[in-house]
Amino acid sequence: MSDPIVITGATGLVGRRLVASLRDEGRSVRIVSRRSEVAGFDSGVEVATWDGVRLEADALRGTAALVHLAGEPVFGGLLTAARRKKIHESRVASTESLVASIAALPEGERPASFVCASAVGYYGSRDDTPLDETAAAGDGFLAEVCMAWERAARGAVALGVRTVSLRIGIVLADEGGALPMMATPFRFGLGGRLGDGRQWFPWIHVDDLVSLLMTACDDSRYSGPVNAVAPNGATNGELTRALGAVLNRPTLLPVPAFAIRGVLGDLADELLGSRRVVPGVALEHGFRFDHPDLEDALRDALARPA
Repeated sequence: MSDPIVITGATGLVGRRLVASLRDEGRSVRIVSRRSEVAGFDSGVEVATWDGVRLEADALRGTAALVHLAGEPVFGGLLTAARRKKIHESRVASTESLVASIAALPEGERPASFVCASAVGYYGSRDDTPLDETAAAGDGFLAEVCMAWERAARGAVALGVRTVSLRIGIVLADEGGALPMMATPFRFGLGGRLGDGRQWFPWIHVDDLVSLLMTACDDSRYSGPVNAVAPNGATNGELTRALGAVLNRPTLLPVPAFAIRGVLGDLADELLGSRRVVPGVALEHGFRFDHPDLEDALRDALARPA
């Protein structure tokens, strides 16, 4: 049996898909959960418990990789002071704690690699500027969180652990995440672009994200920041047209920027801002995207009749 891959956030949208793909390949998996028994996984999946921040070092001893996907959803309500703190702690404090757990192990018993989620929010809003992994961080709450998050993950580098921060775009999947919420108004003929529709929309099909996570665990060429987005970017206007075409619905009702700001407050900038993110590292290393084109990715991800 191979050394296990440890996964936090394994019960989430991406985590469940990742566990299934690893198990399909015969890999050993240990999920990290607040509960000692978790439904929906095969009997070969081990469970280690934590409190959402702290994990005992023994859970990481002799493991092939640690994948950290856990975190408070950003679009779970207005950005109150309490939610800002929860978003920050669930990402930054948990990453710092995981690195401390790695440090508590002898050098030869530490995970070989540490793959930590980050987000394209790192770049802030940058209009039409192409943003590969060498681009500087932007401004705003999520950019600040991502910078602190990645800084915490880099603590594992000094411990001899190859460390990757995946800057993940909007994940397209039919069973959760942003896509079902985006598709709902379109199904009722109420879909339309957000604001002027010119803002870039960094996206990735969930299967490509899972494949990139597995690659980052195993391929020693991957280190540091990696943009987890599809190679063929799209604007919000192009997304609107593609989603309307896939669902065979009109897209005649643009949502004005002031209405979005009225509902989402500070979070509105995450939808109205523009991030033309490109997957420079993945393309350099020859990563193969199974769903590089938006309309094809939407058709596959929705996988349901309109």
